[in-house]
Amino acid sequence: MTNINSASEQPIYPIIPVRDGIVYPSTENVLIFGRKLSVEAIQEAMKRDKKVVLIMQKNPSLEEPQKNDLFKVGVLVSIEKTVFGEKGEINALVKGQSRVKVVEYTNSLEYLEAKVEVLEDQLADDDEVNAMTKHIAAQIKKAINLGKTIDFVFLMNILNIVTALDFSYQVAMVLDLKVEERQGLLEEQDLKKRLKKEVEYIDREIKILEIEQNLSSKTQQKFERGMRESFLREKMKTIEEELGNKGEDKEIDEYQAKITKAEMPEEVHKKAVKELKRLAQMSQYNPEASYIRSYLDWLVEIPWKDAKDSAINIDKAEKILNEDHYGLKKIKERIIEYLAVMQLAKQKETKDASKGKQPTILCFVGPPGVGKTSLGKSIARALNRKFVKISLGGIRDEAEIRGHRRTYVGALPGRMIQGIKQAGTTNPVFMLDEIDKLGRDYRGDPSAALLEALDPEQNNAFSDHYLEVPYDLSKVFFITTANVLDTIPEALLDRLEVVNFPGYTEDEKFNIAKQYLIKKQIEAHNLSASEMKIAESALKEIVRRFTREAGVRELERQIATVCRKIARMIVEGKHEKKSITASEIEKFLGPYKYSDSIIEEKDSVGISTGLAWTQAGGDILFMEVAIMPGKGSLTLTGHLGDVMKESCQAAFSYIRSRYARFGLTKDFFNKIDIHIHVPEGAVPKDGPSAGTALTTAMVSALTKIPVRRDVAMTGEITLRGRVLEIGGVKEKVIAAHRAHIKKVIIPKENKKDLEDIPKYVLDDLEFTFAENMDDVLEVALAKPLPKANRKTSVEDEIQEEGVLVN
Repeated sequence: MTNINSASEQPIYPIIPVRDGIVYPSTENVLIFGRKLSVEAIQEAMKRDKKVVLIMQKNPSLEEPQKNDLFKVGVLVSIEKTVFGEKGEINALVKGQSRVKVVEYTNSLEYLEAKVEVLEDQLADDDEVNAMTKHIAAQIKKAINLGKTIDFVFLMNILNIVTALDFSYQVAMVLDLKVEERQGLLEEQDLKKRLKKEVEYIDREIKILEIEQNLSSKTQQKFERGMRESFLREKMKTIEEELGNKGEDKEIDEYQAKITKAEMPEEVHKKAVKELKRLAQMSQYNPEASYIRSYLDWLVEIPWKDAKDSAINIDKAEKILNEDHYGLKKIKERIIEYLAVMQLAKQKETKDASKGKQPTILCFVGPPGVGKTSLGKSIARALNRKFVKISLGGIRDEAEIRGHRRTYVGALPGRMIQGIKQAGTTNPVFMLDEIDKLGRDYRGDPSAALLEALDPEQNNAFSDHYLEVPYDLSKVFFITTANVLDTIPEALLDRLEVVNFPGYTEDEKFNIAKQYLIKKQIEAHNLSASEMKIAESALKEIVRRFTREAGVRELERQIATVCRKIARMIVEGKHEKKSITASEIEKFLGPYKYSDSIIEEKDSVGISTGLAWTQAGGDILFMEVAIMPGKGSLTLTGHLGDVMKESCQAAFSYIRSRYARFGLTKDFFNKIDIHIHVPEGAVPKDGPSAGTALTTAMVSALTKIPVRRDVAMTGEITLRGRVLEIGGVKEKVIAAHRAHIKKVIIPKENKKDLEDIPKYVLDDLEFTFAENMDDVLEVALAKPLPKANRKTSVEDEIQEEGVLVN
């Protein structure tokens, strides 16, 4: 047999798969081997040098794992002692020798066998290592006090081991870990990193033990309270029997009547009757009786009977949507079409159970304050259904959706069932707000629990852990809302039909305030229409100079501020019933928050105006470029993301490859440093659409030709100067219009997106549809570029010298 210490040869050992446990080096344990392959490997090892390699399975449930089902790193162990069991299994005391890595499998017929190589640990012995070992030892003692069970031998080994390496392996044996975490500790070669992981795992275990102890304490308190209630109930029962009444039977009869009235499905009815029988046979002193009562209360109070859908009147629905919301034309059309499909399905309903169901789940996506939630309420009003909303923001526990199992103290159904109970009907309009802000942690993934609820093909039997019976959610009209799609898991997003809500234009905000917000705030502040009058010019001034958002929440707050000022003036007897003019707005709201015109005052060298999309709508960005003597470095500032930094590099490379086109010398970049800055440095910025603006600012700085201040641009560029399609055109164009830009340069492929932009915005702007940077520079620069030389690029020069091959 090859010596394990030989560096020139790789030894061959039998391989034994283990399910979810492993013996680490310098530790020992008794393992039971019962699978045929494992027994064969043990017997072969006993014929050789009594050594085998233990490797954990990736999936512990596999009965006959193959080599591809095993991890690559395992532990070489020596078999110290074996005892054969009655059914042919082998009980073996094994001791870990060293970590090994499988190089090549040599046998997989009778048993697994492989060549392995020994993995050495990267040792460390400093203050940090000593501190971590002491911390882990103290935490293990604390865990034992909290109820953790540890074998006495392992505990003594941990407390008495001298070297940090052996200590880390002994600790790994007693931690409560998943297979992947246990394997991760085994594969970690750096001792310090392994100890850091073990600190994290033992701290997590302590937290769980503290929670369990807290639950146990609460359970004890509830038990004592339950015993007191049971005693009082028993006394009440005795008194009622003396008076000729039977209190306990009365309670059972009431539950029976409620179960009958609820008209539950047969399966649910059987479950309710079964639990009722358990309650009837249970002693009043049994604390479980209160749990059963709570369970029965939920079963009888949840709506089970099918609600009768009123006919969907498309004209009425459209009228309600127009009454409640201004603008959003395409979105309203999409919702009306959606309702029409539902109505058509109801009219053609057959024996097929799938007919008449919600065809898909709507997902309203847009910035805050654009009317996503209120539109859901309008849909409920149009359908004459109840409206329920739950917020999913910050939820990290799957049980919040599916409920807790009844074995837990204080268990309740999930938010889905709670919302249905709140609505009191089986077919409400159910809004799941902020679905993009769901979290996940060790307690589960709430978005995975939503997959079943939001899938029309399977939500007719939604499983709640508390109810333990299927509930039909197929008649519920689900609507979800989100600010962005990026954070929604792909599997969940696949089940949603996305309806995008763009930001409002100034004109739309003006009309929303005039028709809705002012009336709402007048009523909220107990004013009358005659007491609160705002001139149209003043209202436009509030929209333009005091708000800058995609929605209308800040606008509503500003109007509320005006109402409060007027209310105070009325109480003090100083108010005159006249319209508030634009010149008086500052008296109510203070100085202007935003400039009416935010473009540059004059054409400048090295400054271009770009257009950006944000969650709050569109905005403009200034790209500033400074040239200074240097050695060819490119400095980027302004909190730029990786993609935007790459755009800067691409722009610089494009200019270098076209140096002659811009009248520059061949080695111009070797004598200068270029600094690119995007103001508002605290705000993160990213994306490729600033490519044209960055290139224009750099060309301007290098050629000393000013950039026109009334021109804004957006578009991604390639190294050859092509201008590529981008997104968010509507928001960007509206931002340009708001900033009093006169000309907008967008990629030619984005011309189709102008259909979504209001006509009055299009009429005020002049558009250039660029295919390449020449088109952009021709419009953006205040003066034409110098005439190009015969050689217009580095490629031309290289081609002439015969370096490039056609």
